[in-house]
Amino acid sequence: MWKIPGLAARPRFTSRATVLVLVLCSLVAILAYPTRQFISQRSDISAQRAKAEHARQQVEQLRRERARWQDPEFVKAQGRERLHYAMPGETPFISVDPNPPSTKSSSADAGSAPQAKAAQPWYASVWDSVDQADSTSAQR
Repeated sequence: MWKIPGLAARPRFTSRATVLVLVLCSLVAILAYPTRQFISQRSDISAQRAKAEHARQQVEQLRRERARWQDPEFVKAQGRERLHYAMPGETPFISVDPNPPSTKSSSADAGSAPQAKAAQPWYASVWDSVDQADSTSAQR
């Protein structure tokens, strides 16, 4: 470059550029928090809208179910199915499989122990648990 005698070299950043950079940085710092809050609130709003839509769907489903329960034939069918009701003159029955499929013999043994304990009075089961706790502490 040509140097002109008597003129000083200009600094790379002038005071105006420094002030402009400082103003821009402070604007970014000032607007960062509100922008983050805005984005957070937008996501909260969308989550609340999704919840409201889900609630509307549940309400619609419950309205349809209530309408079904208004039908006397549906009520009769539910009484027959759930409560095993029968109409006058009918003979209700329930079929039970005499040989239920067993998965393992150990699970059958484990299932019979709670039934035996359930047949005992409460004080007998308490005494059995005390005896069991005493026998395990003596084995240690």
